[in-house]
Amino acid sequence: MRESRPYRGQGAIGNFGLPGARPSPDLAVLLAVLFVTYALQFFEATAIVPALLRLTPAVWRLGYLWQMATYALVGFGGPSPWILLELLIVFWFGQDVRTRLGRRRFWAILASSVVVSAAFAILVQLGAGAAMGASPTAIPFQLMQGQRILIAVLVAAFATLAGDATILLFFVLPLKARWCLWLAILLAFVAYLGSKDLAGFAGICAGTGTAVVALSRSFSSHRLRARWLEWRRRRITRKLDRMAKRRGLRVIRRNDDSGGPTIH
Repeated sequence: MRESRPYRGQGAIGNFGLPGARPSPDLAVLLAVLFVTYALQFFEATAIVPALLRLTPAVWRLGYLWQMATYALVGFGGPSPWILLELLIVFWFGQDVRTRLGRRRFWAILASSVVVSAAFAILVQLGAGAAMGASPTAIPFQLMQGQRILIAVLVAAFATLAGDATILLFFVLPLKARWCLWLAILLAFVAYLGSKDLAGFAGICAGTGTAVVALSRSFSSHRLRARWLEWRRRRITRKLDRMAKRRGLRVIRRNDDSGGPTIH
């Protein structure tokens, strides 16, 4: 998928994987960590590393609380070239979202979405286990491991920041960016039907919801502040006009660079 036209907003214009686009240094490190941790699972001597970092029932059984954050840094999947495509999608969306938000806000929203997603998924897994018993065929959290939760959060952030942008899905089908959010949730639901991973699907929904709410609230506050400042500007202008009229002063407003209004 590729953005057919750039979107404008706060910050620079995103490239969305266009030729010449280079990942930010921290984003490049994230991609490298995902790939390295993905590769470690296939070697007997190093398989323990990703196993300890992924989100598992050991969070509540053994107290491995760090897994609620580190699971997003561990590449997930079998020996398949699909991992490269998934990392490319992380780069496409991540580069644009980071450019739009800046480094600090980008990582803050990504980290909060990842942790909230894990917490909600754990609650759903515990609740489902208490209500109906854990299914022996269902592996919990597999739908939200590693690059999968990152893709969900970044797609949600991009859809919120650039909802009117046009995406060429699979380089062919034009699609408004805002619909990518619902498409991602639909794909996660289809994956849930095959895996029966209710906790993983719930985590995907929680992560996307957290990103959307955080960014929507941020933009709403900016719009409200802009309207408040505009109202105050008009109020002060009317007050000055009334004072000048009462005192018999004449205000000459000029649009040049010589300064503000001149009162005679």
